[in-house]
Amino acid sequence: MMHVDPLRTWVSETGGTGHSTTPAGLQSAGTLRWRRRGVLAVNVTTCLALLALTGLVLGAEGWSAVDLALFACCGLALPWTVMGFWNAAIGLRLLAMGPSGLAAVAPFHVPEREPIRVATAVVMTLRNEDPGRALARLERIKASLDANGEGAAFAYHILSDSDDPAIAVAEELAVAACRERYPETAERIFYRRRPNNCGFKAGNLQDFCRQFGDLYELMLPLDADSVMDGACILRLVRIMQAHPRIGILQSLVVGMASQSPFARIFQFGMRQGMRPYTMGAAWWMGDCGPFWGHNALVRITPFAAHCRLPDLPDGMFGGPILSHDQIEAVLMRRAGYEVRVLPVEGGSFEENPPTLFDHVEREARWCFGNLQYVRLMGLRGLPATSRFQLAAAVMMFLTPPALTLALLLLPLKLLELEDTFPAWLAASLYLAWLVGSIAPKLAGYAETLASRRASGSFGGRVKFASGALVEIVFSLNLFSVICFWLTLFMAQRLVSWRHEWGRQNRDIQRVDFALASRRLWPCSAFGLGLALWISWLSPTAFLWSLPLLSGHLLCIPLAFASAAPALGALMVRSGLCSIPEELGIRADEA
Repeated sequence: MMHVDPLRTWVSETGGTGHSTTPAGLQSAGTLRWRRRGVLAVNVTTCLALLALTGLVLGAEGWSAVDLALFACCGLALPWTVMGFWNAAIGLRLLAMGPSGLAAVAPFHVPEREPIRVATAVVMTLRNEDPGRALARLERIKASLDANGEGAAFAYHILSDSDDPAIAVAEELAVAACRERYPETAERIFYRRRPNNCGFKAGNLQDFCRQFGDLYELMLPLDADSVMDGACILRLVRIMQAHPRIGILQSLVVGMASQSPFARIFQFGMRQGMRPYTMGAAWWMGDCGPFWGHNALVRITPFAAHCRLPDLPDGMFGGPILSHDQIEAVLMRRAGYEVRVLPVEGGSFEENPPTLFDHVEREARWCFGNLQYVRLMGLRGLPATSRFQLAAAVMMFLTPPALTLALLLLPLKLLELEDTFPAWLAASLYLAWLVGSIAPKLAGYAETLASRRASGSFGGRVKFASGALVEIVFSLNLFSVICFWLTLFMAQRLVSWRHEWGRQNRDIQRVDFALASRRLWPCSAFGLGLALWISWLSPTAFLWSLPLLSGHLLCIPLAFASAAPALGALMVRSGLCSIPEELGIRADEA
């Protein structure tokens, strides 16, 4: 009797009813509707089952105020974890299916040699960045497009919001030097600096569309740390010109190789997690896909007409919308254009923050920007999936305060415990949550390890597995630190509702122990106090809590070591947490 894989059947290209299609005619609307209903069903069922079991644990000896608070914390933290688990599970199955899995997710393949017929503006936004480094990346992109024989279809715009006079002068000199290096195409290299950075990056792009949008059909927004290969860009352009009702096409972005230990470890795990997670999410999101604000193609006319963002009125989370990308995505879809992601690695890169402090500052800005979506949930005319995108973006940042509060409540719960407490069930749920929280990375690691070629592109299975083990331990510790600091940040925003968008540091730099101690002592004190209290009440509970408390206890040496140049040099020499681009090995060559 033939064995039938139920998950493979579920993720296959079936299940559509009716004849309506998505705006670009790429998929049956019925197919996507059934996929979304199925994903919603398994997520809700899983959450309700886990909450029911949590209720059995907390209510085993009667409900107290502490039990109710802990139950609320679980209710806030579970949905994001469960959604990540199911996206990863679906994505892993799709990756295992090969070309048919990709076809079910991205049904917009076009011939690789289709002539380029549309004009595209490559747009790099700057704000007090190192202009030499940014222009070097832009020149690399230009050289790659020229080498592919399609350079004439592209122009390059450097859009500055810099308010530092010295940096502004350096930008002008860097652009002038760039034009001198490419005299034959100097007329296609433009520089513009706004005297007023109204709306930050989103406002900058809208100003560009208003001034130059009639010259181009597409634009490719880039951050100062973005790099893309010409072949990747041309593939996206061919898809966009073949499907005029795709408004945004997002590439899968991976981290660049770095000598910073922090960035090196972070990008190693992020890459593995993003691949299955994005594949699974794209399977059911379909035409309501993500936009990350860079390394994506945007159709200028509908973007300018429908994606302009207003400043939010004063009050909680007021001011300019900082996380503009998701709002632009849902507005583009509301305008009748598809927003798609091509979940394929290759040729689209970004730099990750080089230190723990830079990462925390970026997370804080994303946190504030995502929480602003609470004030936008009532936007009219959004598809249900787009509205859920906004809710999910908010939901992502409910976990940090929920986890921090749960840790604070744990000693109080230990004081209430009696002999009838179901410790085995509590431990099982705790382990299930821990595994679920890193499920996307585990799926990515499993997929790579299962293939000799794929693991060979990372230096072999032993080296890859070593990097995975280091990254998992690192990410668990980092997660605790981020939760603590985002909880403090959100508490501060209840007092001061505004948050400014500052300059992002991208330079590798040392963090000395004194600086780490000054900035991280509250996190360390929080963890030490809880550790002493819990260990005094129950040494067993203390051991179980270490995956969540070790980050607080080790945050100061973690910040110091993860920015140490000597450690970074050692990791480079040993190949620990290396990526294929660094090693110069492709999966098909391994």
